[in-house]
Amino acid sequence: MRRIALSLILLSAVSGTAMAQDKPSFLTSHDSDVMTSNLIGLDVYNRGGEDVGEIQDVIIDDKTTVRGVILSVGGFLGMGDHYVAIDPAALAVTHDDAKNEWRATLDATKDQLKAAPQFEYKAKQKS
Repeated sequence: MRRIALSLILLSAVSGTAMAQDKPSFLTSHDSDVMTSNLIGLDVYNRGGEDVGEIQDVIIDDKTTVRGVILSVGGFLGMGDHYVAIDPAALAVTHDDAKNEWRATLDATKDQLKAAPQFEYKAKQKS
């Protein structure tokens, strides 16, 4: 009897989730929003103007919160890359309207990023 009751509770929870997915929330973007398509491949500079890496990916948790930004550092033409995950709050992303270009700035040197723990992809990847 417990198993049946538990199964019914789980089934109703799953169907409630499925029903919620049938009613999407629609959004509009704001002028201050930054799209990941503008971030991926963007060079990252330190405060001294030195190119210290490139944005490769964004980590989003199961609650749709951006948890991290993956940088590629130390490689050349895709060879010998070292991936580092940084806190998104540490990255300043701005848009120069006059030049119509994005710029990412991080308060770190190349050596600090090369010495940082290497990020390894453990999350599910699209096939």
